[in-house]
Amino acid sequence: MDRNYHVFSDGRLERSDDTLRLVPDDGGEKQYIPIENAEAFFLHGQIDFNTRLMSFLNDRTVALHVFGWEDYYSGSVMPKRGQTSGKTVVNQVRAYEDSQHRRQLAAAIVRGSIHNMRTNVVYYNGRDHDLDDIIEELEAAAARVDKELPVDELLGTEATARKAYYRSFNEILPSEFQLSQREYNPPPNEINSLISFGNSLVYANCVSAIRATALDPTISYLHEPGERRYSLSLDLADLFKPVLADRVLFRLVNRNQISDTDFETELGSCLLNESGRKTYTKAFEETLERTVEHPTLNRKVSYQYLMRLEAYKLKKHLLTGEEYDPFQRWW
Repeated sequence: MDRNYHVFSDGRLERSDDTLRLVPDDGGEKQYIPIENAEAFFLHGQIDFNTRLMSFLNDRTVALHVFGWEDYYSGSVMPKRGQTSGKTVVNQVRAYEDSQHRRQLAAAIVRGSIHNMRTNVVYYNGRDHDLDDIIEELEAAAARVDKELPVDELLGTEATARKAYYRSFNEILPSEFQLSQREYNPPPNEINSLISFGNSLVYANCVSAIRATALDPTISYLHEPGERRYSLSLDLADLFKPVLADRVLFRLVNRNQISDTDFETELGSCLLNESGRKTYTKAFEETLERTVEHPTLNRKVSYQYLMRLEAYKLKKHLLTGEEYDPFQRWW
């Protein structure tokens, strides 16, 4: 897989011959960023760019993911589609409009999401944490998942499971990183800030993965399609947040690689500062590059490629009717 690049400085990103050049606002040294083998650029600072740069990125099929105020994902500038298939989009819409088919896919996503949350809790339950009650709650929630349930009830089941799952954070993490409740608009404390930032990175990576297929990112099954958002990315991100965002969070906090000095608090919001964002994204990208032996492909694949595989699996299901088996951590 190609790699992601994160830009934290304020300045201007521009084309310079056949590479990219970052010109910092503070008069610092210009930085040259190779575009070869680039999957996407993630812009965290205040960055100016022009149409010449956009044409260059489009030619190289590289995406820009933009993060704005309070670390929120603001949007993506995607290259012109390399993969197009009217048949895929037609089948994608038909599956959404067929209530039974939609419920089947939504139930599969919820089942996979709860499984991956449970995997994290089981891992820490075997490391001097007493999380048996939360495991039971997650298993009870999983048992309620049924493809005949309405989508709103499936969403409610997923939300109940996630609420129980978040309670495990207080056992897994040190006392200064406690999670009384999940809040994100804006995140009021360090732990909510870390969850929001990690989830936004997973979401943006799922946007890139979906874009690599002929799927339309706005047509989804668990989350309701809406304006100004890629709801299919929300669906797939639910499967990967426990494996990517949460495991990075646990690792960084428990190893004291992130502390309260990596945040800035203002007017009731608590956000990662530049140092904290760099630390988190470095660990996140390292996780994306990790590989695991795939049970059916019989070769090692990266965590990042697992997201693209998930999009391809869904596309294959829509085109061929092959059962959609959601990503569930097996290692």
